[in-house]
Amino acid sequence: MPQTIAACLLLLIMSTLLHFEILGYLNQRLPRWPLPDRYKVVVVILGAFVAHAIEVALYGGSLYALVTWLGAGHLSGSTGPSWLSCLYFSAETYTSLGFGDLTPVGPVRLLAGTEALNGLLLVAWSASFTYLSMERFWQPDKG
Repeated sequence: MPQTIAACLLLLIMSTLLHFEILGYLNQRLPRWPLPDRYKVVVVILGAFVAHAIEVALYGGSLYALVTWLGAGHLSGSTGPSWLSCLYFSAETYTSLGFGDLTPVGPVRLLAGTEALNGLLLVAWSASFTYLSMERFWQPDKG
């Protein structure tokens, strides 16, 4: 259980800082990019997607390590611990889709709860940043 708690805290910090850095980079550098303003919104969307994909992979990799190397539970419904099933479970948890065919058993349930809450906050942060970027870059045609 202490390993799971440590993993939860570390992932919470890492994913939040990663998100902060990616959105901060876009906020500071994007205005100077030689792109039409409307296309900058597309870059924001793609940047946010990359951030979320990395965060899902971090949680999935940690779940795999906790299950495989530390024996901190397992995924019910999985034929065995695999990187792909942990990544799939991470994606459905991070996006708050909910448990489907895979369910955590044991201490890794704490990781699932942490990931769901963290994912909810980071997705909301991306949505807010996208809204502000649209206000900044998506100007109606003046004609």
